[in-house]
Amino acid sequence: MTVPPDPAPDPQPFLRLTPDGATTPVDRPLAREVPVAIEYNGAGYAVLMATPDDIGDLVQGFSLAERLVSRGDALLDIDVHATGAGVIARTTLPSHRTDDLLRRVRHRTSDSACGLCGVETLEQALRPLPTITAKSSADRAAIFRALDALRDHQPLNAATGAAHCAALVDPQGRIRLAREDVGRHNGFDKLIGAMARAGHGWDGGFALLSSRCSYELVEKAVLADCPLLVTISAPTSLAVERATAAGLPLVVLARPDALLAYGNAL
Repeated sequence: MTVPPDPAPDPQPFLRLTPDGATTPVDRPLAREVPVAIEYNGAGYAVLMATPDDIGDLVQGFSLAERLVSRGDALLDIDVHATGAGVIARTTLPSHRTDDLLRRVRHRTSDSACGLCGVETLEQALRPLPTITAKSSADRAAIFRALDALRDHQPLNAATGAAHCAALVDPQGRIRLAREDVGRHNGFDKLIGAMARAGHGWDGGFALLSSRCSYELVEKAVLADCPLLVTISAPTSLAVERATAAGLPLVVLARPDALLAYGNAL
């Protein structure tokens, strides 16, 4: 069973207040945010607060980010059920991943999709990353072209102003696939999961995210072997350190009039 995509959010009544004392009634759609419980092998693992569509993509990408599966594993068979309280997604990990699951469950509580709540040491939080093997052939013109087109792939954000977008972009700057969510981590997990399920590779392109460049997003990109990560806002120092260690090129503060390429990203 799958959960169909949400219809357009229902407008909600607000009052628009301006400095001149005017008060105007307005209706504004709100992005839906519900608990999404993820179960592996019959056991609860995490509860994410997420937009309740593309849940299969979310679980596939989240499982990769948690290192419960790898790029070489078969795709997960995911059952998604809507309940009165939210959404439950159930899947079974391959037998050779059972020990990884047990180790993570021992340290984990309900969390956001950052993948860090429940870890007990700094070593667990900053586990070694693989080295990026994919290469991007995109240039600055492709990035500006994608930035110009990104708005057309953000219907939920256009309606609500409350959603992040993650996009797969080809080397020419054309957006091939995009996913939205109220959480920036969820959006990227959805994109990575959707790519895996559809058989899409990076093919010399890059990921474009409508968010800041946090180190959690860097780690998701590295684990997905993303060849170039482009974000709308600035990076943190740890994001740059982790990207450098893994050989992930970064382009940040990507705006229509300028962008910042870190190191030899372009």
